Amino acid sequence: MKATASEPVEVEGVSASARRSRRFLGIGGEAFESLGIPDYRWLWMSSLGSFMGMNMQMVARVWLVLRLADDSPFAVAMVTMSFALPMMFVSALAGALADRVSRRWLMIFGLSANTAVTLIIAILDVTGYVAFWHIIVAGVVNGSLMALNMPSRQAMVSEIVPDSKLMNGIALQNSAMNMTRIIGPAAAGFLIVWIDTSGVFFLVAAIYVGSVLTVVPINAGRKVISRSGRGVAGDIAAGFRYALSEPTLRALIVMAFIPVMFGMSYYVLMPAWAREALNVGADNLGVLMMTMGVGALAGSLLVAALRVSSQRGLILLACCLVWGVTLAAFAQTTSYFLALPLLLVVGLASSVFMSMNMTLLQTQAAPEMRGRIMSIAMMTFGLMPLSAAPFGVLAERTSTPNALMLSGLLLVGFTLVFGAVSSTFRRID
Repeated sequence: MKATASEPVEVEGVSASARRSRRFLGIGGEAFESLGIPDYRWLWMSSLGSFMGMNMQMVARVWLVLRLADDSPFAVAMVTMSFALPMMFVSALAGALADRVSRRWLMIFGLSANTAVTLIIAILDVTGYVAFWHIIVAGVVNGSLMALNMPSRQAMVSEIVPDSKLMNGIALQNSAMNMTRIIGPAAAGFLIVWIDTSGVFFLVAAIYVGSVLTVVPINAGRKVISRSGRGVAGDIAAGFRYALSEPTLRALIVMAFIPVMFGMSYYVLMPAWAREALNVGADNLGVLMMTMGVGALAGSLLVAALRVSSQRGLILLACCLVWGVTLAAFAQTTSYFLALPLLLVVGLASSVFMSMNMTLLQTQAAPEMRGRIMSIAMMTFGLMPLSAAPFGVLAERTSTPNALMLSGLLLVGFTLVFGAVSSTFRRID
């Protein structure tokens, strides 16, 4: 079809406006091509703000809990549990809603409510009335809102970006998250020294407001994707039946559970490990988490730059093996400068796995099911407390380094077993 003056000219899936935007941004490589799409740019900036707030809030929350609970690693695990467990129960509802109501409005509501909750904790903290149970309740609410937000955010990428470029779009979304894992924890760690945890919470609330404002101009996500005629419960059940009936989707979901159960414990126990193994403060903890984020950013940009990749199932298995072995080695180090490169590798391997797994889940799912499939993927993160809590107990009874080492070894073991028994997963291209 001949293009008119008002229509963008498409060449190999990239519009003329996209190419002009990319040149304007000074981006030479194809790794950043999705940023040439205006709606995607707004979505990416919103993700950047949302994840920045989340990562800064995580460090401030953990540091506040350590202060309130006398440096207890189990208390840290409990707070993480309060945030992650709601994802198990709210994600299924959120996925069904993402396929039947406006994804854009779901995102605006979730981010606005997160702003309000963060402001309440900031006020309680600055006035000296904050208690441990306040952090637990806020964690439950924040986790529920995150579960409501994420399926819509992830599924909206496939509305904006063509399927042929979907891995690039998802990887760049992950790069926004990983960029904030570099900047957010380090910024929060240093800011706590100057403005205390309450000041960081106030700043996070302001960042969430900015994230809401960048969702408003997005045109995608306004229309309902699916009108099944069923109720919400029926849509949820249909999503689970669909996921279980597709062998490749089933294998991808099962494999997503393994690193969440055994590979994410380091993120929960890092503050306790940093104090116990290295005796560092908030600023050096921020640098450790920043280094992990550098590796994760490198991994997501690597995936974004990939044009065609075969044997992606084997690549995912290899990432989990590297992740587990490096985590076990990291857990036992007592050198701050040796811990940094090991965390870099952990961040890179985990990021490549997450980006490729999310891409495959969306490309293998039918468009009308993508919100629900993303919600099932988000539910895996709700299982994190099932690893965080036992490893937190083990850390208190033995040591945090021993708990983290066992976590890495279990990740290696379960990955090897699953890779051996699932020929479907090994054959994924």
